[in-house]
Amino acid sequence: MRTQVAIVGGGPAGLLLSHLLHLQGIDSVVLERRSQEYVQQRVRAGVLEQGTVDLLRDVGLGDRMLAEGDVHGGVHLQFDDERQHIPFQELTGRAITVYGQQEVVKDLNDRRRRDGGQVLFEVSDVSVHDVTTEQPFVRFTHDGVDHELRADFVAGCDGFHGVCRETIPPSVRTVYERVYPFGWLGILATVSPSSDELIYANHANGFALHSMRSATLSRFYLQCAPDEPIESWPDARIWDELQTRLGSPGWTLHEGPIIDKAVTAMRSFVAEPMRHGRLFLAGDSAHIVPPTGAKGLNLAVFDVDRLAAAIGDFYRSGSTTGMDEYSATCLRRVWRVQHFSWWMTSLTHHFGGPDAAFERRLQRSQFDYLRTSQASATTLAENYVGLPTR
Repeated sequence: MRTQVAIVGGGPAGLLLSHLLHLQGIDSVVLERRSQEYVQQRVRAGVLEQGTVDLLRDVGLGDRMLAEGDVHGGVHLQFDDERQHIPFQELTGRAITVYGQQEVVKDLNDRRRRDGGQVLFEVSDVSVHDVTTEQPFVRFTHDGVDHELRADFVAGCDGFHGVCRETIPPSVRTVYERVYPFGWLGILATVSPSSDELIYANHANGFALHSMRSATLSRFYLQCAPDEPIESWPDARIWDELQTRLGSPGWTLHEGPIIDKAVTAMRSFVAEPMRHGRLFLAGDSAHIVPPTGAKGLNLAVFDVDRLAAAIGDFYRSGSTTGMDEYSATCLRRVWRVQHFSWWMTSLTHHFGGPDAAFERRLQRSQFDYLRTSQASATTLAENYVGLPTR
């Protein structure tokens, strides 16, 4: 098999990169180890930055997002039962859109299919070779047949547990990582949202988040131990804890059937550089951020937008400037986003330890500062809605 760009990973990063390349007349083949049904149904991020929304609209992927997405002009922060509002649009002129990652993937798959794109699902035994030469290739098995896909470039969009990052020799790769001493219990419930916008709550019992996916589907998170057995969280206990951590005078939390729950450990992770020869990493294969800042999907979109532009420049003019600058350009944004996600996590979570009481007083002070300082609130707002992308 032969193509111009071999893309390992058929999640939102890989599919969007394939679409952006197609718009420039560049061929690609996407390899995904999971089934199409699994990729389109797994519940992941749901908050899109203004820049992500603009990009998806500009490249012909925004019709359903604009019709069904929920535009939010701000976010609620809560300390114990005191709630305050951060007005994004008033402070920055920009907003966020709540539209599930699985919906973005559905839109991308539909568009790639209509455009005749090659997306192979349920591949196995993927390995990447010769990336420091001008003829890299990917070996894989599909439908019981072994294949060798030769390409000009390989894009590693295969996530944190993928094979592409490990293709870069340890002598070349530097990893920065922080593992947090807690996890998130994520809950999906068939109940209408109880708030017009997201609520981030710092309670004496720990962090809680009220989010949403549609007019009839709500998403909640509770801080818990990273290795917490899911059996320790029956539905009744979940609702009791959500009522306690999100409770605020004059406000009611609606309850409904819980259809999904899982515990996810939290970490910050960056692998540098994001390029080795003709292999380029994008999205979770290169970096993981705590979900507190809602940045994972948005950061992946930024990566592949830059990568598609760089590859397009190469085919149009032979210029390698964009590819040479790709890693440094992306990493500048990665570290800005890492800092913001760490800051949001530090503001809203309990880390425990001997200085826990001191830490909580610092958090109280920061909440008060956000309420009284427009400059502080603006800093949060402009980072949350996303810094300019293009």
